[in-house]
Parts: sequence; C-alpha cells; structure tokens
Amino acid sequence: MFKRKKVPHPQGPLTEAALKQWLTDYLAIHTEIPRDTIDTEKTFESYGLDSRVAVQVSGALEKIVERRLSPGLLYEYQSIDALSQYLAKELRLTS
Repeated sequence: MFKRKKVPHPQGPLTEAALKQWLTDYLAIHTEIPRDTIDTEKTFESYGLDSRVAVQVSGALEKIVERRLSPGLLYEYQSIDALSQYLAKELRLTS
C-alpha cells in the first residue's frame, strides 16, 4: 500500500502549521487519499500506517527538523494534530 514517494519539505519558516501541512501531504501521498478528506485528529493507524511506515515518517521528519527523533514518535503522538503540536513545543516553533 505504501510506496516511497517524495514529499517536498515545507517552504518558509518551520512552524507548527508547516509541520501539520507536511504530515497531511505525506499521509495523502502515501495512502492515495485526497488531501482534503484527511482528518488531522484521526489516528495514523486508522489510515493504515504500520510500524515500517511509522519509521519512514520519523526518518523523513528528522530531515525536516534537523534533529534525531524516536522511531516510536507516531505511536506516542497518534495523530497529525498531536504530533505537530508536540514537535512545535519540543522545537520551540511558532504556530
């Protein structure tokens, strides 16, 4: 179901909103679900993300935030909203 597809890095300053948009784009591209139908409050698991894909997402996010991240991050913060809020707080980003 999930194929490796490139998701462009956020443009401009890294913010919580930019991370949220990138995560939504990533999910839309990799699940082939229309972007506008993705509910950022739903769990990653509900979209079919398995542990292999969670590690891929974490690795891709590391490149964006330029910091090591736990491969289990998507299990700790199980939705786009929760993960982007956590990262914004952890990295001291603006909204």
